[in-house]
Amino acid sequence: MPSLLDLRRRIRAVKSTQQITKAMKMIAASRLRRAQDRVVAARPYAQRMQQVLNSLAARVESDAHPLLRTPATGRPLLIVVTADRGLCGSFNANIIKATGQFVLAEGGTESVTLGLVGRKGRDFFRRRAFHTLIEEVGLFQPLTFAHAVAIADSAIEEFVAGRASKVHIVYNEFRSVISQRVTVEPLLPIPRGDADAGGGSDYLYEPGPEEIFRDLLPRYVQAQVYRALLESNAAFFAAQMTAMDAATRNSTDMIDSLTLYMNKVRQAAITREIIEVVSGASAT
Repeated sequence: MPSLLDLRRRIRAVKSTQQITKAMKMIAASRLRRAQDRVVAARPYAQRMQQVLNSLAARVESDAHPLLRTPATGRPLLIVVTADRGLCGSFNANIIKATGQFVLAEGGTESVTLGLVGRKGRDFFRRRAFHTLIEEVGLFQPLTFAHAVAIADSAIEEFVAGRASKVHIVYNEFRSVISQRVTVEPLLPIPRGDADAGGGSDYLYEPGPEEIFRDLLPRYVQAQVYRALLESNAAFFAAQMTAMDAATRNSTDMIDSLTLYMNKVRQAAITREIIEVVSGASAT
């Protein structure tokens, strides 16, 4: 049976941990609001651009631009977006699990190249035999469009050179504060939509399609990568806030349980002392 001093020390330790989890929950909640506003602002442009480009790709030949055709050589490139920090529940574990499933479906570690965004994913896959093209850590605090441009341009260069047969990105999509969905999304070649969805209409190009494709298709990939980074950033803060809230409630339950147990130990000690006093008085 632990002593009263040990129980008091443990209760103080749990209370200190509870103060930390409360503070982390409040910080995550404040940052979540800003991250959520950025996601909501970026979604309409990215989604509309995706619809237009998918429809456009369905109406032109695959050799109209290098980003529309599928290279005959190369290995799949998967951009893995995790967090730089932990204490966020299963946020990073779900991404790593989805990456493992993608790798197995493509033929194993020797058949896939990874682009690692986030310290947790970088540290996990660095210890394993994976081909790595991109390693980006510490970019979520000052996250800007320039970070997405650098990642997208590296993927585009790999794809156009024929070293990547296709490019996908896996990330946590922000649905709500309590819900994040792991999404594996194709980036390259540009996915083709339904050519008949627009009623059989066609596009008039001004200037020519070559100039439009040269400017628009890389910007499409950059916009999709940027949206994925924003979604992952908001989902991380939501997962961290939920995890810290659960930890705070669990610490409260633990403090109550330890306090009750300490009172029982103290009561037993007092009872034992009374019995010893009464026994000594009876013996005299």
